[in-house]
Amino acid sequence: MSARQVLTAAQMQAAEQAIFDTGIGVDELMRTAAGGAAEWVRRIAAGRAVTVLCGPGNNGGDGYVIAEILRQSELQVAVVAPLAPTTYAAKNARASFKGEILTSGGAAVGSVFVDCLFGSGLSRELSAEHSLLLRDLAERHDFRIAVDLPSGVHSDTGAVLAQSLPTYDITLALGAWKFAHWRLPAREMMGQKLLVPIGISAVDGAAQLVGRPTIKAPAKDAHKYTRGLCAIVGGDMPGAAVLASKAAMRAGAGYVRLFNHEPLASAPAGLVVDPMPLKVAREDPRIKAMLIGPGLGLHEGSVKALETAFAHGCGLVLDADALRLVQGYPIDDGANILATPHDGELDALCKTFAVIAEGRQARAQAVAAASGMVILAKGPDTVIAAPDGRLALAPPTSSWLSVAGTGDVLAGIAVSRMATGRDAFTAACEAVWLHGAAARMCGAAFTADDLADAVSGATSEACE
Repeated sequence: MSARQVLTAAQMQAAEQAIFDTGIGVDELMRTAAGGAAEWVRRIAAGRAVTVLCGPGNNGGDGYVIAEILRQSELQVAVVAPLAPTTYAAKNARASFKGEILTSGGAAVGSVFVDCLFGSGLSRELSAEHSLLLRDLAERHDFRIAVDLPSGVHSDTGAVLAQSLPTYDITLALGAWKFAHWRLPAREMMGQKLLVPIGISAVDGAAQLVGRPTIKAPAKDAHKYTRGLCAIVGGDMPGAAVLASKAAMRAGAGYVRLFNHEPLASAPAGLVVDPMPLKVAREDPRIKAMLIGPGLGLHEGSVKALETAFAHGCGLVLDADALRLVQGYPIDDGANILATPHDGELDALCKTFAVIAEGRQARAQAVAAASGMVILAKGPDTVIAAPDGRLALAPPTSSWLSVAGTGDVLAGIAVSRMATGRDAFTAACEAVWLHGAAARMCGAAFTADDLADAVSGATSEACE
């Protein structure tokens, strides 16, 4: 689990201090981190000349150690250091480098550029001089590597602290992932991201990167009810509920029932479309999870349907229109409720629960704490926040998901996972992964129907 943890700069500093408390010194830890990074650089360089840009802090110290390891491996290495080292470890690292150190990048010639100017501690805007130096060196090299983070990126927010910074082919995260590795806009600068382990232990309360779930095959004596019955509530636009149902049927639940007043010609043959009034259906104790919102509508009938859904007491997924009607419903401590807003719906929830926060992550965390619901705030950098403080970040997925109906598919996957017995937070994480895997299998220019069909393949990929 520690390989998936995502740390703030403060958490990373504390995690490193925990290593120092065991008797390992700063210099030794720097050699471990830089040694792991140097091995990647050596493989990538494959005999080509390397230029290492070193800053004044310990990130620059990593750069000096990397350069010396490459020099000893008989690679041609140039070090550019516009600023003198300011930390004890960086000074020692500079003294250990036996090659030439340039104070200007004008004379540096190479094929591989390694950026060790500033690391995760940077929070101020990058100077124009340093921005120009970065761009100049990057443009004169064929391949670009950032060590820990690209210089000029805020570690905790993913903000870019200068204009026109270069992009990189590879970013080598040292010890643990930082938020900027998975947050826009910084994420798009980093190319392929690789984690270099340095012995960081699991940190209590750390955010986690969503990973592939482990889904087990049904028991030998399983039947549709033991695998989980989930209910999906139809509304004014039943196509959205049908999409969600198609996805739910493929994400593990044994039985999916769509409650809709009228028969649906568009419903797949395997889907049970139940005309029974929802207020009657809510008495069925076999319903383990319910989804309400896709295509629901915003009128008095929708309000009554939402009241009925809350009254059932099963696991609940709120999506689309339900998110705009949720105000006023008491949410008990420990309630198993998942809300899946996009940014506009998240804004509405912020107003409902009197939350003031900036950015998708902060708003999701604040709404989760205020409402008692798990918040799956979907977008190009999706986050999942629980009322108890748990936080998960989704790795990037296909931008082809930006098409109508894919949110309905995500909600259908989530309610299916909840019906199998997952709590709301776990179901949200599993749904995000399955949704992304299904999109990857679809390729380019797919429809929401295509995506729903691909959920079976994604579920198979997650099976043990």
